[in-house]
Amino acid sequence: MGNVSFQHFSDDEELASAVADEWSAEIRAAQAAGRPHVVALSGGRISLRVFAAMADRAKNAALDLTPARFFWADERCVPPGHPDSNYLPARNFLFGPAGVPAGHIHRIRGEDDPALAAAAATAALREVTGTGPGCMPSADLVLLGMGEDGHVASLFPGHDSVLTDETSVFLPVENSPKPPARRVTLGIGPILAAREVWVVVAGDGKSAALRESLSPNGSTPLATVIRRRADTRIMSTVPHPS
Repeated sequence: MGNVSFQHFSDDEELASAVADEWSAEIRAAQAAGRPHVVALSGGRISLRVFAAMADRAKNAALDLTPARFFWADERCVPPGHPDSNYLPARNFLFGPAGVPAGHIHRIRGEDDPALAAAAATAALREVTGTGPGCMPSADLVLLGMGEDGHVASLFPGHDSVLTDETSVFLPVENSPKPPARRVTLGIGPILAAREVWVVVAGDGKSAALRESLSPNGSTPLATVIRRRADTRIMSTVPHPS
């Protein structure tokens, strides 16, 4: 089992502030090194607080977002203005308030056929990371949430063909157990290849999934990520189930 760094926070505000502080440090390090910072975002309620905290830092001139190139860990197959879109809250709470240039935002086109959207997202990530065919792109940071069933991105329990596909960068999901059924997700391969993976856990009803995910023989998608990666960071308002 891979190493897990676990941090517990008292509430959503403390958690979001800590994620924003750590993420800001990653962006500053990329800027100092003269390289882009490639990040894959996730949706979920806590992400709104994280996005708002990052925008606040950028608006107060404490953070320069210029190095950041934004991708997504998954997207629902809906238009970008739809309430179910994972792009929409990032636009409203981060990109708009912080004035992020449109050319730095590489959203998954949820309004397109999912296979075409996955192919386009794959091509964009390969281009930005300079990764050719046959090699797995490596993002600097993948920010993941965790569902009540232990799913991450749109990698769901029981979707063995998706969870064992280590060659696809992005791939379509046609039968998500959570609506909407059609989605596009980052594959397990690029999640394993990412330099940093942070799992941000908040909300009621997640204790059992977190316990299962941290078990050496856990069966959740998050457990698969933890086992396969050398290091995974969990930042959570849910206490450690020890």
